[in-house]
Amino acid sequence: MSEVKIAKRKDKCENCTKQCNKKQTEDGAVPNADREEVNGQLDEGSQLLLSACLSCDGCLSEEDNLKISQQNLEEVERVLALNKRCDASKHKVLVASLCPQSLPFFAVKFGVGINEAAQKLCSFLKHVGVTFVFDTTLAAGFSILETQKEFTQRYRRRHHDSHALPMFTSSCPGWIRYSERVLGSLVTPHICTARSPQQIMGCWVKDYFSKQQKLSPEQLYHVVVAPCFDKKLEAVREEFYNSLMETRDVDCVLTSREIYHLMERRKMSAEELDSVALDQMMGDGGDAALVRHDGRGSEGFLEHVFKHAAKELFGLDVQEITYRTLRNRDFQEVTLERDGETLLQFAAVYGFRNIQTLVHRMRKGRVPYQLVEVLSCPGGCLSGRGQAESEVEGRVDKALVQQMEEVYSSLPVRLPELNPALKTLYEDWLQGQNSTEASKLLHTEYRTPSQVHTQPPHMEW
Repeated sequence: MSEVKIAKRKDKCENCTKQCNKKQTEDGAVPNADREEVNGQLDEGSQLLLSACLSCDGCLSEEDNLKISQQNLEEVERVLALNKRCDASKHKVLVASLCPQSLPFFAVKFGVGINEAAQKLCSFLKHVGVTFVFDTTLAAGFSILETQKEFTQRYRRRHHDSHALPMFTSSCPGWIRYSERVLGSLVTPHICTARSPQQIMGCWVKDYFSKQQKLSPEQLYHVVVAPCFDKKLEAVREEFYNSLMETRDVDCVLTSREIYHLMERRKMSAEELDSVALDQMMGDGGDAALVRHDGRGSEGFLEHVFKHAAKELFGLDVQEITYRTLRNRDFQEVTLERDGETLLQFAAVYGFRNIQTLVHRMRKGRVPYQLVEVLSCPGGCLSGRGQAESEVEGRVDKALVQQMEEVYSSLPVRLPELNPALKTLYEDWLQGQNSTEASKLLHTEYRTPSQVHTQPPHMEW
């Protein structure tokens, strides 16, 4: 990298630091006591809140900014417009994947049940030019099963591998970005290598599904509808780009509100939309009913791994999980005990403030958990800023979140282990659950700050 570029980045990051520190002081965002707990004896004047850091693009490279700038409605509209103008042989086949945590937003906005909301959303997307509309529950099932398997492997080698435990979940891109940019080797070896549901879905669309449709990957344009802006950053990671085919697993991520704005732009209301069933990943033989996984508003990695580990490692069947609230509702733990002995201790840590507390304890070697489900949004994925944030005040709409939680919990729970479609895809797509292909397509790796080249040298945490 040239000296000029280094100087520009340094200037940019220093300005970001000054502005964020000024904003924290003005807003009174962090009491002194909390600063001390999170940051130890570090000088407050040089610190940034994790939330301020990750919501700012000040340290993104020009290339990153260019990639992210293409993650918007205008880009999707451009592709749709080109399909109308260009020769049919050059058309892009649009595929939309709906995150289950986005569907409650549309159910509340449309004033209907979640299944009907999904069908109306499918109707709208197909009306504007999308050919296939899936939901990503099956992809989440892959991610959960791979996470369960990795946890039991790590647990069994914990005595001779210092990085085996605790294991941190990997589905939240905000958490991954923070870990890679700031925490480095303190945390990255502990992060589960299973890809997130979004990226497994992207891999399935551009690999298995494209072959089924007798199309090359670059002929498909894959859009994901998600509750979170950080999913845009995940989509442009270089490991999810096929340089040979010049295509990404996920071409564009749109938030729930962006899709809702597109409906408003097209002057289409939910009342005038027909109900159109979503496409099934396994064709007509798939199950058309919407389901969810365990967990309060997220994919439920903690609950699924906890129950699986209890059975696999200790022969115990756990039906119900009892959470014990620690600092607040977004910092909870669950414990498996037998004859007074603690066998497993997991934690759910949501929100930037709680993540900073977790990191502080990690530095002190005071993390008693074998697994921690980490999500950067307080309240979990339903509270993602791409749908839960009030457009007027720029803050989380608590009434909306409560409604979405009620809608989401109305979906029936289905264990991924009991889903025959997953078993079929493991064989037909991946050549088996423990194959080299499964390891290659369902897992990823993480970088250190020196590899991402984005962490300002003067920022400490």
